[in-house]
Amino acid sequence: MSSDDMKAVKEIIWSVVKNNISLETEKWLEDFIQSTNQSAQLAKVFVMLPRKTGKLPVTINDEQQKALDAAGFGYIRNWTIDRLTRVWLLFNLNLGDKELLFSGIDRLFLSAEVNEAVALYSALPFLAHPEIWVKRCAEGIRSNIGSVLEAIMENNPYAAANLDEAAWNQLVLKAFFTEKNIKHIVGLDERANLQLALTLVDYAKERWAAGREVNPQLWRLVSKFINAEIFEDLKTGLQHYNQTEQRAIALAVAGSDYPQAKDFINTFPELKLALADGSLNWNSI
Repeated sequence: MSSDDMKAVKEIIWSVVKNNISLETEKWLEDFIQSTNQSAQLAKVFVMLPRKTGKLPVTINDEQQKALDAAGFGYIRNWTIDRLTRVWLLFNLNLGDKELLFSGIDRLFLSAEVNEAVALYSALPFLAHPEIWVKRCAEGIRSNIGSVLEAIMENNPYAAANLDEAAWNQLVLKAFFTEKNIKHIVGLDERANLQLALTLVDYAKERWAAGREVNPQLWRLVSKFINAEIFEDLKTGLQHYNQTEQRAIALAVAGSDYPQAKDFINTFPELKLALADGSLNWNSI
């Protein structure tokens, strides 16, 4: 996203923030943004902000929502006003050089309670110098706090755009392990890779062996990498008589380049018909 586009997003978010806070709080925020001593005040302002804004869900009008949707940030409609304002605050920091910006925000991460951590991870797509936050994002994936993981994994474009393959695979696996909403992971299809597919197939086999269900979205990430070995595992999955999983496997096969798997799916009349009429897609599963 260009600097002009980010400037437009910043203005849209500020318009939303202003509509959800008092004039007194608006003045308080503007005074901080215009301050020449942001570094010394940042921690105090960040921590006390909810007392100024409240914690109610954000109210967004139709025009603002349309603009946010167009920019790819429509998901903020599900945030609270303190979370959104904290993100806007970090978005507007003017701490000079990259090192000063990093040290200022990293100190917030080190002392953050849960809601503060959620806001910090939510802010990653908006921060300058995205490359310097990669380690912090990767460390966040190891958290055991559900809301923090959701802030990193769901509706957050930062991870897909910046993490290396190992960290990305860890994020996706953790999302399956902790039962997050896989459909909300940005870049899921674009970042699919062979190593992740093989690991997910092993994970599916472990769950089958334990008599547990497999999230059908798992097969979405296997589709491009179906080979003879994976095909044998798919055949096992098709014998479990779980209709949702059968349909997910059929959809994965339909998106693959492995002809033997396609031929095998055609031996299941219901699955063959569902694929033929176009009723199957990953959003419907």
